[in-house]
Amino acid sequence: MNTTADQAIHSGLEAARWAPSVHNTQPWTFAVTGEEIAVRADTDRKLALEDPGGRELLISCGAAVFNLRTALRQAGREPIVRILPDPDRPSLIATVRLGPSVEPDEHTRMLAGQIERRRTHRTGFTDTPVPERLAEQWEREAAAEGATFTPVGAPAAVRALAGLTEAAQAVQSQDRPFTLEVIRWARPPGSARGDGVPADAYPKQSAGEFAQRDYAHLHPWGTDPDPRTSAATGVVALLTTRQDTREAWLAAGQALQRVLLHASAHGVSAAFHTQTVEEPHLREFLRERVCDGAYPQMLMRLGITAEEGHGVRRPLTDLTDS
Repeated sequence: MNTTADQAIHSGLEAARWAPSVHNTQPWTFAVTGEEIAVRADTDRKLALEDPGGRELLISCGAAVFNLRTALRQAGREPIVRILPDPDRPSLIATVRLGPSVEPDEHTRMLAGQIERRRTHRTGFTDTPVPERLAEQWEREAAAEGATFTPVGAPAAVRALAGLTEAAQAVQSQDRPFTLEVIRWARPPGSARGDGVPADAYPKQSAGEFAQRDYAHLHPWGTDPDPRTSAATGVVALLTTRQDTREAWLAAGQALQRVLLHASAHGVSAAFHTQTVEEPHLREFLRERVCDGAYPQMLMRLGITAEEGHGVRRPLTDLTDS
């Protein structure tokens, strides 16, 4: 391929900024030195009440690292990645250096093609079922990054997870400081902000059995139900890791994004329900009673939507130092 180092780096940075993040906080910055990109956590964007330990922040940054890796490989350079390379600089998440030339395979091209197309969904899905073969492939995609993707098929287990989500959402919604932290990242109609959740990207009220965030708290913002979409739950799944370290959180983020891009390539979107895993006692209950001792990092639903929606991101100039 004829891509120059500068072009490859620019492609990688553009891809990294399109990673999903909790409430679209985009908690990352990048620095370029020669042919190496440093990925840093922007701790000013950490959710102090929802995510005091920075677990969701690091999952978000892990997704950005995966996008960066994928885009560099798509540009014809093998990424050489070091995760948490300097214990004295905890905000330095990874360094990614341009390695030797490589011809991207079909899988890489497929994932790279979805980086800017993938969207988070926040309501019900259509009644069109997700093929079982896709869920089996998502298990393999997550395993390739050191995490476990587990579809939850038993109706009783789905009801239990929905009930836990409802309980966590009810508790969080009664906590005024917590609520204010969430709605800080809700964008009102017409907002020109490049971060947060746009008003046309969340529903006015939850649809289906899984509780959704109340981004429009006390405001008439959000979208009305799409008549083409039912309240179908879709495939309920847990993403887990055997450890609960910073390395494991970053691995979970890379596994999550790998699954999401593969899903997007097959017309499937994901809705996230992180309320339960943000409550320590409920998360421990999930670990012991549902996840066979593994640590739950993400609870999600995957299904087919009737619309694509649009995403917002901050410009690359706001994220990079050279």
